[in-house]
Amino acid sequence: MIGITHLLADSMVIAKRNVIKIKRVPEVLVFVLVAPTMMTLMFSYVFGGSINISDGSYREFLIAGIFAQSMLFGATSTSVAVAEDKEKGIIDRFRSLPMSQSAVLAGRTASDIIYNVLTLFVMSLTGLVVGWRINTSLWEGLAGFGLLLAFSYAFSWIMAFVGVMVPSVEVINNAGFMVVMPLTFIANTFVPIENLPTVLRVFAEWNPISALTQGARELFGNIPLGAPEPTVWPLQNPVAYTLIWVLVIIAIFAPLANLGYRKAVKQG
Repeated sequence: MIGITHLLADSMVIAKRNVIKIKRVPEVLVFVLVAPTMMTLMFSYVFGGSINISDGSYREFLIAGIFAQSMLFGATSTSVAVAEDKEKGIIDRFRSLPMSQSAVLAGRTASDIIYNVLTLFVMSLTGLVVGWRINTSLWEGLAGFGLLLAFSYAFSWIMAFVGVMVPSVEVINNAGFMVVMPLTFIANTFVPIENLPTVLRVFAEWNPISALTQGARELFGNIPLGAPEPTVWPLQNPVAYTLIWVLVIIAIFAPLANLGYRKAVKQG
């Protein structure tokens, strides 16, 4: 119990350090907030008139997909921050302190939740401007946001693992782009998947990002009228499928990331 308490206390200190960093590097916050807003406006007005949805409400269909993509891109900041700490020698300073080594990554991933809450808040306001609405209850709407944050937190552990294993920030930027783009575009984030070629459609149906988006749409009440019923289990049970992925990712990548971090510390 003492060890867990010590870990939590140290993790909170690291998370606070990462949040305070916003004051010193405000450009980070600008990017976190402006980029998703631009994506929302661009997709709404540029593609909104070209993509047909059964009841014509493409903007409501779109927003959950934009949310999902932004949560994944937000999680990539974990790998960048970890790699920067390695390059600048911050990890060596952490090693000299009487603190839990596991707290470094735990605090990093926890602070990303704050970034993502801010992102969702700004994007929600933008969504309201372009016509998006939550058509369910308050609690279901909050559950939708919670599902997005939970998956983003889990994905942060994947990116933390990438951050401790990859040698430079430049490589991470390329790797993050190569992972996030296929996951978010071969999915139901921006277009219905029914018309995709067979191989891509099967991938999209089992893609956890499709389930995350579908779950958020259901909780927000944004499923288009007349949309075909899903025929595969992940999209029939999107919330459960997403939560399974959350648990599996954390169970695998939290230990791997911490193991990689300890190896990096020893090598340092």
